[in-house]
Amino acid sequence: MSLSKLKNLYIQAKDLAETEVRVSNILLSQLEALLPPGPPGQQRRRVVAEGNEQKKKQKKNDSDISRVSPSMRNQLDNLASLKGEQVAARVTTEDIEKDEYIVVKVMHYDRETREFEVLDEEPGDDDEGGGQRKFKLHASNVIPFPKRNDPSTALDFLPGRAVLAVYPGTTALYKATVVNPHRKRKTDDYLLEFDDDEGEDGSMPRRTVPFHNVVALPDGHRQ
Repeated sequence: MSLSKLKNLYIQAKDLAETEVRVSNILLSQLEALLPPGPPGQQRRRVVAEGNEQKKKQKKNDSDISRVSPSMRNQLDNLASLKGEQVAARVTTEDIEKDEYIVVKVMHYDRETREFEVLDEEPGDDDEGGGQRKFKLHASNVIPFPKRNDPSTALDFLPGRAVLAVYPGTTALYKATVVNPHRKRKTDDYLLEFDDDEGEDGSMPRRTVPFHNVVALPDGHRQ
């Protein structure tokens, strides 16, 4: 092979090498533009670290879910099972002086937010539009009633105990006091004296309320 041919091959090889270097530099600059800013050599470590952090968070979330206690899981199941049931619900906001509890029907329960969607089946006043009202309430504002067909869910309040009960002939709940001398069964009706329910003679009438319309008085109840 002549020297001139060797020289030409060398020149071609040099050109190819220089082209490869230019292309490599272009690709490196484009890659650096996609990576977060930082000192040279740290970009790749940062990407790897962020990926590991995401995996740790996912593992933590999975662990949190698996750590839900059986009692908490049962409570969530019980709340979800209230769909279609009537419950006592506090429909007033925190800035209102008195708590207003009414009977509503559960339409939906969201396990993640622990919120109920409920319906007040009684028509509203004319100034409220006259239609049925809907509310979205946290689970802390909802009290399940004892089931009328399941005596095991009935509560047994002793005489003198303050309770929250449905006032006869309405769908509103008010504070009352148990005055039954003795109830033989948990499913017997309660005899109650409602607060601020004085008769014309100033006496406190005693009213009969079914056991399934009586619940425990919430802590901090305002009336």
